[in-house]
Amino acid sequence: MDSWRPMASIEMLRTRAQLLADIRGFFRAREVLEVDTPVCSRHGTTDPAIESLSVRYTGPGAPAGAPLYLHTSPEFAMKRLLAADSGPIYQICKVFRDGESGRRHNPEFTLLEWYRPGFDHHQLMDEVEQLILSLLPTAGPISKVTYQALFKQHLQLDPHLATSAELRACALEHDTAGFEHLELPNRDAWLDILMTHCIEPKIGPGLCFVYDYPASQAALARIRPGPPAVAERFELYMDGVEVANGFHELTDAAEQQGRFEQDLRQRAVSAQPLIPLDQHLIAALEHGIPDCSGVALGIDRLLMQITGTTHIESVIAFPLGRA
Repeated sequence: MDSWRPMASIEMLRTRAQLLADIRGFFRAREVLEVDTPVCSRHGTTDPAIESLSVRYTGPGAPAGAPLYLHTSPEFAMKRLLAADSGPIYQICKVFRDGESGRRHNPEFTLLEWYRPGFDHHQLMDEVEQLILSLLPTAGPISKVTYQALFKQHLQLDPHLATSAELRACALEHDTAGFEHLELPNRDAWLDILMTHCIEPKIGPGLCFVYDYPASQAALARIRPGPPAVAERFELYMDGVEVANGFHELTDAAEQQGRFEQDLRQRAVSAQPLIPLDQHLIAALEHGIPDCSGVALGIDRLLMQITGTTHIESVIAFPLGRA
């Protein structure tokens, strides 16, 4: 049996190494500091759409054992560095998400995340574009479109105003097979179905930045009052594949605490594990972090797009099946 062998070819691993070197060169030229933060934490993400992997620590301070969560993003720790006056920072690290495995998912994957004090999400979109073009000058046409305009263009409905019933009817009208008996909990779940099944396949080649999401999908982004109120966040699609997610970052500690608590209430209703919320982040926000924007970009998906491969296992030496 050859199960000991890497899935990615040695040539692909050389391409991967060069990609990481080029990314570091991009940030070095812009005097953005590379940082390193813990993979394990006593806190995890409360986001109901993401499940953390956990390990158990037994030792000094926890003789009976205590759970530690493998981070799904280095975001919380990096914001603590911003509060300590780090200035612009970036990190390339392994992150972990339970239950995610498939053609574009591996439960352990590589993330590039960076934060720019003084930038809004539009300025950060421009820098993401500059990074991609420095890595792949032939990336193709570049477009920027609001979430609302995208839904109106492809589905002829307003995602900020449509009801759950209208969104469900739209999904059925566009032959979204298998969803006629599906019961989804809220509007955002139907919006996600429409985005992934009806809109993403129609996003053409090149770089497409989708920005100003519904306020209900703000996550850790700030909300700009309306009408309609929108979350100042963006996602980047590269040839129709989502590769990055960015925010004009929320800096209000009380609002962030409230969002975490709402996440936990939603988790309780869904019978999901209740994750300890990160009070270190809340304390950092109370201390004060600069107005900034941040973005997370999936290195494995980016490499897939650069090399024209269709499965994430082609760009990882040892994916889950061979780990």
